[in-house]
Amino acid sequence: MPFTLRGDDVCQPTPPTPISNPYWVAFSASAAKLLQLELGPIGLPNDPDWLELLAGNQLNAGELTFSSPISTVYSGHQFGSWAGQLGDGRAILLGDMNQLELQLKGAGKTHYSRMGDGRAVLRSSIREFLCSEAMHALGIPTSRALSVVGSKQRVIRETLETAAVCSRIAPSFIRVGHFEHFASLQNAVRLKELADLLMNEFYPECLNTKDPYLSLFKAISTRNAKLVAQWQSVGFCHGVLNSDNISALGLTIDYGPFGFLDHFEIDHICNHSDHGGRYAYHRQPQIMHWNMACLASAMLPLLELEHSPEESQALLRSALEEFPVTYAKEWQQAFRSKLGLQLEIESDIKLIERLLQAMHDSKVDFTTLFRQLSNTQKDSKPTDITQRDEFLDRESIDQWFADYIHRLQSEVFSDEARKAMMDKINPKYILRNHLAQAAIEKAQQDDFSEIERLQLILSKPFNEQEVFENYAKPPPFDMQRIEVSCSS
Repeated sequence: MPFTLRGDDVCQPTPPTPISNPYWVAFSASAAKLLQLELGPIGLPNDPDWLELLAGNQLNAGELTFSSPISTVYSGHQFGSWAGQLGDGRAILLGDMNQLELQLKGAGKTHYSRMGDGRAVLRSSIREFLCSEAMHALGIPTSRALSVVGSKQRVIRETLETAAVCSRIAPSFIRVGHFEHFASLQNAVRLKELADLLMNEFYPECLNTKDPYLSLFKAISTRNAKLVAQWQSVGFCHGVLNSDNISALGLTIDYGPFGFLDHFEIDHICNHSDHGGRYAYHRQPQIMHWNMACLASAMLPLLELEHSPEESQALLRSALEEFPVTYAKEWQQAFRSKLGLQLEIESDIKLIERLLQAMHDSKVDFTTLFRQLSNTQKDSKPTDITQRDEFLDRESIDQWFADYIHRLQSEVFSDEARKAMMDKINPKYILRNHLAQAAIEKAQQDDFSEIERLQLILSKPFNEQEVFENYAKPPPFDMQRIEVSCSS
């Protein structure tokens, strides 16, 4: 869908800045299908112009031309404080292709780059590419990554690195920050245009309701409540849940210092710049709720078109209170499913919480433990379950397994049927930081084979893939504390 709002108060014309001697680093044939791109036998575009286009070196490929690339303005809250005007500092929207927006990240300065150079580096581009596609394979709403194009052109970050351009696609990159920007300027006209655009294209069910803008807020809030519940269920930490990084479509966007949990720590912080732990794993639901409060505040003028200020505030406050209810329902269902529980029994929540606390106390690997739980059978004895050896307090975990086995006996499914269901929910393979780092280090030596291998493995995260068994293992001790920053 094209971003149809225009005007220098909304966006600026932004031609990409070319990079020297571009080359393919990574390409997603799966994402290319969404754009109906014609690919050759090795899974790259037939037309060599696509390399130059996705590098930002030209605006055409074959008969296709993107004549009006733009960067958009938005504002937002960063680490809990109002940051004022922000915008696409290193993202350039080329335009619409097959009802999807195609964006280049790292293709040079934009009107909103502030003190930045508008470039991305190879390291961060590989991480975004791999994680976008991995999240899609996990069934989690996300922007997609089409490619990474590299160059030997130098970029200065903490150290001297090489440039790369990551192309990404989504139905829309509209975010909470767009609403906050126009609200901060008291521009009700632009706010209404933005909301109408979203409803017409993505939330048509809101149009014919009694209160369309309230319905739109509820719909956006619901999608993001469900999204963060999905993150929690696979141990995904976003790292920078600023309001300007929150999608109005409930997508995972803006991959930076993200990380999947290895050994489970409820308060794990994946971003070493997050000194106070604002975006720690256990705080992600609370922060997403906070961001929805920012959206509610920004959308208040829209409700005031039909209601008094007091009534508008009351309606949005009530709608905002639905977020934790939706989140709790989705979280409970997700973790019941991870344990193979189909019936909804109230005591299940305590059972889940006890397991997570035990995992936290013993720093048990999150993904491995849940994957292996599918091997538990209704006639198992706690002392025979090998996973008990992962826990420090054997007596306590034995009691948990006894209670879990007893609970499984309430279910009608056979052990085999339950295992099959659990193995479709609990991934065996995730993008662990040490795996991404290994791929990055090889790529920095012009060897992109590990990126391709990870693409293949992570495209089927629920399959056994015996030949890649080592990729399912937790990181070695010296790789457990890889830190990532906002430049990642």
